[in-house]
Amino acid sequence: MNEQAPRLRELEEEIRVQSARLDLLRQEVGRVIVGQRYMIERLITGLIADGHVLLEGIPGLAKTTAVKTVAAAVQTSFARVQFTPDLLPADLLGTEIYRPQTATFSIKKGPIFTNLLLADEINRAPAKVQSALLEAMQERQVTLGDQTLPLEDPFLVLATQNPIEQEGTYPLPEAQVDRFMFKLKVDYPSIEEERQILRRMAGRAPEKPTPVISPADIRSLRTLAHAVYLDERIEEYIVNVVFATRNPERFGLERLARLIDYGASPRATIYLAQAARVHALLGGRAFVTPQDIKTIGPDVLRHRVLISYEAEAQDMTSDDLVREVFNTVDVP
Repeated sequence: MNEQAPRLRELEEEIRVQSARLDLLRQEVGRVIVGQRYMIERLITGLIADGHVLLEGIPGLAKTTAVKTVAAAVQTSFARVQFTPDLLPADLLGTEIYRPQTATFSIKKGPIFTNLLLADEINRAPAKVQSALLEAMQERQVTLGDQTLPLEDPFLVLATQNPIEQEGTYPLPEAQVDRFMFKLKVDYPSIEEERQILRRMAGRAPEKPTPVISPADIRSLRTLAHAVYLDERIEEYIVNVVFATRNPERFGLERLARLIDYGASPRATIYLAQAARVHALLGGRAFVTPQDIKTIGPDVLRHRVLISYEAEAQDMTSDDLVREVFNTVDVP
């Protein structure tokens, strides 16, 4: 770490300069969205870390509004798709159109060819549509017929779903859930925040955000985040946390072996490192601390740890088990 000190000082100075853009983005979003700092911070983190975000919460918590506001504050293309049971893959990806005049096929691109895609109520679409997203989310490309078309850079799926209404919904395939960097649990605002919402929104048109950051800025911030220092001990801590969800006995968590059916995939390791670097960047630091991992970890792991029937019988959630992992695994 001492050898890294001069480079880290230079990096921290650059982070201090670049953070002005992020402050502008936060302020612009804050003009529209009252409270929900956790949700806004994670949306910005996902944007910089190049990770898709799944937001789960009951209706009326500004999930859709927050995504639309962040998208509007970024000077880039945006598309919203309302997922419904009758949605078809072609409605999302596009299709080939036959032109009899020339006896050829041409491509009509769908709404997925954008920078930020809002997949509203994503769990209302059937498996065929969900599977159509897999290639786009992982490889940033879409195959139509015999053509493979690259997606925009940046490309991000920001999806919402309602956890309480199950009629007319379809569980997301595990392969798709794993492609989301974060799964956020969006909660109610505080009393004071609710009072501000009442004063700001009742009887008048909502504020419209102004674009304050460009795709080039996002790519620049991604490069900066990649340079944030990740010590070998922090790397070991990340790997140990992920392995503790797969082999709890190895870390003194024998009880969890009966409560976890499947642990986190290697994507969790990659995403934890990426997200922790961005979390450090947002905090104005040029290095990752164990607290960055602990803060960002539950959002990366909660949808990757599959609990057993025994855990459900004990009214335990994946959040409970992830919390126990973080409380037990040794911190460097």
